[in-house]
Amino acid sequence: MRHGKKFNHLGRTASHRSALLSNMACSLIEHKRINTTVAKAKALRVYVEPLLTKAKEDTTHNRRVVFSYLQNKFAVAELFRTVAPKIAERNGGYTRIIKTGFRPGDAADTALIELVDFNELYNPNAEEKKATRRSRRSTAAPKKAEAVVADAPAVEKVEEAKADTTEEKTEE
Repeated sequence: MRHGKKFNHLGRTASHRSALLSNMACSLIEHKRINTTVAKAKALRVYVEPLLTKAKEDTTHNRRVVFSYLQNKFAVAELFRTVAPKIAERNGGYTRIIKTGFRPGDAADTALIELVDFNELYNPNAEEKKATRRSRRSTAAPKKAEAVVADAPAVEKVEEAKADTTEEKTEE
């Protein structure tokens, strides 16, 4: 019986499972979202969220603890430099799992796991961009109209000057 055993072994030995979760955590930190099975995504969430919590305080000890889990200095650097400042004010729930259907080969239930603060579509706390976007027509049309209006008197003056010079030549 498996009463009270909440840890999913994912059909692997302990060393294989730790290597799998470490590699998946490095990929998640590097790419900000990855596609995997739902079972692996749930296991990864349990594995990576404590690491993200440790990354919020940048100390040598926390870096060494996170490195002992990830074994990848580039992922640790990315975590402490770019990810940690974005999740600093969040109290938990750093990842989101979105189910994406079934894999064609073996009909496994697949999911997208992503870091919540790095998705611009779902992030309501993101800074809103300035509303200075203008279409080309609205900016180009008034300038052309002003140019036409400004050129119109000049064209009339040129035509009047030509007419005056032709009249002077005919009079002579």
